[in-house]
Amino acid sequence: MATTDLVPAAAPASRRRPAPLREWLAPAIPGSVLLSWLGPLLVTALAGYLRFDRLGSPKSVVFDETYYAKDALALLKFGWEHNTVENADKMLIADPDAHIWGNGPAFVAHPPFGKWMIAIGEWMFGATPFGWRFVPALVGTLSVLILCRVARRMTGSTLLGCAAGLLLALDGLAFVTSRAALLDVFVMFWVLAGFACLVNDRDRSRRVLADRIGRGDTSVYGPFLAHGWRWGAGVCLGLACATKWTGIFYVAAFGLMVVLWDYGARRAAGVRAPLAGTMLLEAVPAFVQLVVVGVVTYLATWWGWIFRPGGWGRGTVSDHLLWRPFEAMPDLWKYHSQMLGFHTGLDAKHPYQSWPWDWPVLRRPVAFFYTEPKGGGCGAARCSREILGIGTPALWWGALVALIVVAFLWLILRDWRAGAILLGFFAGWLTWFPSAFADRTMFLFYATPLIPFMVLAIVLVLGYLIGPAPTGRAGAHAAAPAGKEPGGGYGAYPEPYGDAGAYAPLPAVQGAGMRRLIGAAAAGAFLLVVLANFAYFYPILSAQTLPYDEWHDRIWFQSWV
Repeated sequence: MATTDLVPAAAPASRRRPAPLREWLAPAIPGSVLLSWLGPLLVTALAGYLRFDRLGSPKSVVFDETYYAKDALALLKFGWEHNTVENADKMLIADPDAHIWGNGPAFVAHPPFGKWMIAIGEWMFGATPFGWRFVPALVGTLSVLILCRVARRMTGSTLLGCAAGLLLALDGLAFVTSRAALLDVFVMFWVLAGFACLVNDRDRSRRVLADRIGRGDTSVYGPFLAHGWRWGAGVCLGLACATKWTGIFYVAAFGLMVVLWDYGARRAAGVRAPLAGTMLLEAVPAFVQLVVVGVVTYLATWWGWIFRPGGWGRGTVSDHLLWRPFEAMPDLWKYHSQMLGFHTGLDAKHPYQSWPWDWPVLRRPVAFFYTEPKGGGCGAARCSREILGIGTPALWWGALVALIVVAFLWLILRDWRAGAILLGFFAGWLTWFPSAFADRTMFLFYATPLIPFMVLAIVLVLGYLIGPAPTGRAGAHAAAPAGKEPGGGYGAYPEPYGDAGAYAPLPAVQGAGMRRLIGAAAAGAFLLVVLANFAYFYPILSAQTLPYDEWHDRIWFQSWV
């Protein structure tokens, strides 16, 4: 993982003294504050319209909603998951107030927080398809806004930030998982939110470090930095783990990432003992902020099971309210051991299962819902209606190319953004390989948390393709400090680049205008291809009724059936 910033463009020859450290170490993102929010909000509004339109359709339980919608309802009523009677799904569709409860608590293999989020919608709108899909649609929409802002911060370009949000809004798998009461969209949201906190902290902490060094802090280890945003990241990553345990891999990966960022910042700032300073002043607080805070957050989401009697393995509770958490820990540990045993032993065959190496190429999507309505009004003798859990092919296959390019950007230019994107992608992808070799059952929608990092890879490559702007803000960049010239291991391009509002570019080179024209045309063409591809697949992503032949035209490969 590379940790150094890219070096800004060289200063004009008339400048006799190097600029203050803060100008090259952590420049602020310039540009209009209004536009930096207006553009992302418009893209988010589009995403919201797509996700909430016809959200209650189909009026039936879709795929694994059969577990999570009922578990969420049980949490509202009991504080823990409860067994249900046979045909509970049909009873709920017929009457949201139906009594569907069987005898005793249910063993559930996932932590409760994702189901608590689903329960919010059921509390607001009742145990209806719209109710249990409301919060997934909401967080799927908000994920677009977060990604817009993260991409803008990482590239310095509002336009590229909006492009990132648009791509996420138009991805088929992100769309489908945002419109179903499953857990993976929540993992995506909280991982992305945690990543956003860390990227924001990186900018702010480097600015503070630059100011401290610039004011004469000459200590061997450098100054102590508070890293306030990391507390928020710890909460977000804890909530990701409290939705699905796969969030643990992001805690580990991002913990390593921030330590390397801290070391790179101190080294770039000229601290005499950057490694020792990082270990003494940064690593331990980072562990507390990400791991300890994450664990506390995780445990807090079990409050219903801890404080209320009757949950699986819980039984009775103490009369003393404050003693209940301590009393519950041995039983909670035992429960977690049973959950781990379930996951490690899950090898039942399923017609829609796939392996991690299948996911990037979309070899085996998941049919969340399929029916052939009789007299469905599609204008043909045979009609089809489906929700196919599949990514937009143009986006996913384009992301494969982008990830390869991003790997070279990290290896050759040591672009910190490339390293962060790759780490985020691999933390959610490669970690599934050991389970795959153990023949564990898994599905394409497990890859939902990868989608923002795939989009960031595409956007970063588009930014490099477009190239630096021909003009920039005066003073936005300064000369690199002595010993850190371009080509000296710190990269040869300014950190952000792109449209108006981006940082000052490299010195103008012959043909730069034509390069930007061609690059912008290619980027725009790619976005249009993704838009057209999503529009083409939209009917089979949203359970619209089609003539069978039109449905079949969209099933490009036999493995998609």
